[in-house]
Amino acid sequence: MKLQYIKNILPAAAVVMTVGLTSCTKDLDVTPIDPSKTMVPDEAALYTKCYANMAVQGQTGQGGDCDIDGLDGGTAGFVRQLWNANELTTDEAICAWGDPGIPAFNYNQWDASHPMLQGFYYRLYTGIAYCNHYLEVCGGMDATREAEVRFLRALYYYHLMDCFGNVPFATALMSTSPEQIQRADLFKWIESELLEVKDLMLAPAARKDTDNGYGRADQDAANLLLARLYLNAEVYTGTARWQEAKEYAEKVINGPHKLWTTGTNGWSAYQMLFMGDNGSNGASQEAILPLLQDGVKTTAWCSTLFLMASTWKSDMDQSLYTVNGTQTWLPSGTKDNTPGDGVDTVLVKSYAYATSELWAGNRARSQFVAKFFPNGDAPQVNIQQMYQAAGDDRALFFGIGRELTVTTPTEFTSGYSVGKYRNTYASGGAPHNSQFIDTDYFLMRSAEAYLIAAEADARINGGTTTQTGTGYINQLRQRANATTLNSYTTDQILDERARELYHEGFRRTDLIRYGYFGGQNSGRYLWDWKGGSQNGASLPAFRNLFAIPAEDMNANPNLKQNEGY
Repeated sequence: MKLQYIKNILPAAAVVMTVGLTSCTKDLDVTPIDPSKTMVPDEAALYTKCYANMAVQGQTGQGGDCDIDGLDGGTAGFVRQLWNANELTTDEAICAWGDPGIPAFNYNQWDASHPMLQGFYYRLYTGIAYCNHYLEVCGGMDATREAEVRFLRALYYYHLMDCFGNVPFATALMSTSPEQIQRADLFKWIESELLEVKDLMLAPAARKDTDNGYGRADQDAANLLLARLYLNAEVYTGTARWQEAKEYAEKVINGPHKLWTTGTNGWSAYQMLFMGDNGSNGASQEAILPLLQDGVKTTAWCSTLFLMASTWKSDMDQSLYTVNGTQTWLPSGTKDNTPGDGVDTVLVKSYAYATSELWAGNRARSQFVAKFFPNGDAPQVNIQQMYQAAGDDRALFFGIGRELTVTTPTEFTSGYSVGKYRNTYASGGAPHNSQFIDTDYFLMRSAEAYLIAAEADARINGGTTTQTGTGYINQLRQRANATTLNSYTTDQILDERARELYHEGFRRTDLIRYGYFGGQNSGRYLWDWKGGSQNGASLPAFRNLFAIPAEDMNANPNLKQNEGY
């Protein structure tokens, strides 16, 4: 890991001292010039920084410096690059922009110099360095927080293992280049860490943003990460661990983080998970690890603002009205003052996006829309009419003026728009800011546990769910007002994962687990522009891993590049 890239490893607020430090990691190894001076770590500030690494780009808001030298906040933002790496590379999303790195994601043609993968890689190692520093200088101060920081470090290493395979490994700050750990050995270390710390973390509880502990990882975060780890164990180690995947997923299912099933003010329960007041509207009972966002306090281009603004355009969320006997499409919020027609103000749900940031970049590939419309008959209607036509509240697409198949990757209207993330308040309240949004990002939520348990159940049972696994899927479908089945195959569960978890950073990992991303079976499942071909092409197996960034390869002689790069 190229530690000189990591800035603000010891944030200004985190240390009370009378000597100055520069931003490089090596400067942590200092002694006061005056022996009578002492340095006292601010435990709470260092602890908070371990979480903040995932939610903001740096210390000083959207206009300030990024925590990583040489990269801007968007390029190195955790949520933004987790999303790009795991969604743009799949059938779920494609982007119209020409920013360096975006076409390579769209066409599965990245290399070791990919700027956004480099940003993601260094963001993960920045988080690990923060955690290692906290454990070094604050170990023993607070047992619960120490356990959480060890969990966060394991979570960062999980994403490195999943995306980059054999990676540099260090559990302490180092002045020398760290050794490379094999993926299977890193799996064992992550497993061991999670098993050691999980019972020391906060007891699981359903929390709102007004409750103590909201935004902190509790014991169910460790249980869910273990379930996720075991679900993909065959990919990471060569040995399947389905029984453990089901066991730890069921710990979450049987805990307090229940599915949110109650809609409010015309918004479905599913929509409320991704709205501006999701920390307070009740939906947060499903959130196991929310990354906190506020339009005033946490202004960043790299988190839920990106997820929402990049998928919306100003023509979206139109509604069908009858004005003077004529049906017409009007954007919500449009004023209609025609005398005597009985319609003085057309205002159904205000502007659904409730922010001035509309970037019109990311939208759906046709194969993803087909999860809801398997006959290729998705209508060109607004979002509300779309999910009604699909018979599934999760089909949050906008089709007016859009083409279903992505024929032109650089054109936003080529492909259906996705309206999953909003800054509107289900409660009817007002967002805190007109530019930055309040929607918390539910990095981990309990719906994932239902899907893990169902898939593990099916794999243990020869490919089809038992009554138990069927029940887990049906609870999700009932929440979405979709029809239920008597059993589900593993491929049907993969489709259900797409319907439930789309745009949440899971799809690449899921397709790899099923053998549908790269490798000998990748030709069995194609999507628009997979491999750079309009009709899709198979990918070589080496594409199942990203390349270790070339800059780190050049800086660390202990590293061996992933095959194919």
